[in-house]
Amino acid sequence: GECYNSRIKMPQGDYIELHRKRNGRRLDHEEKQRKKEARSKHEITKNAKYLRGVQAKIFAKERYKEKVEMRKMIKAHEEKDASVKEKEKTDGAIPAYLMDRDEVNRTKILSNMIKQKRKEKAGKWHLPIEKVKPMSESEMFKVIQTGKRRKKAYKRLINKVSFVSDSFTRKPPKFERYIRPTGLRFKKAHITHPELKTTF
Repeated sequence: GECYNSRIKMPQGDYIELHRKRNGRRLDHEEKQRKKEARSKHEITKNAKYLRGVQAKIFAKERYKEKVEMRKMIKAHEEKDASVKEKEKTDGAIPAYLMDRDEVNRTKILSNMIKQKRKEKAGKWHLPIEKVKPMSESEMFKVIQTGKRRKKAYKRLINKVSFVSDSFTRKPPKFERYIRPTGLRFKKAHITHPELKTTF
């Protein structure tokens, strides 16, 4: 009985580390780990899509924590490059060319620059009408009834201008769910450039 008890109390699970030390890992171990890591994103999205109820709440809370951590890390990296110089106390007078040097406060410069660039990019191309009001389906489409008894009502006639690609071809009438009238089909749009004040 004594021998049996002592056998139970022995540490378990060390043999895995021992095997790794002696024989190393598989040759494709790193590749497999990389692929597993890449696939884990799909698992997360699947959970995000299909979880319901309490499980969904717990999952969302965990994801929120992860995102907060990530944002903090990104912010820390951005602000690492920006330097903060505090005023040094000097007894004597400071020459005029050194006045500004102590007051340099470049914190958050990097993030501000990125924000500014984004704004510039966003504002370059604008249609003359900037604010587009949302439209209801009844305003945009007209229901077309088809079939021998006019019972089928799955087709829609678009009564507003629609843009199509150069290689646009209509589907056969049977399978054409959204009908774009020829007069309302356009391939080009005129865009006004606010900086150059020209229309293309």
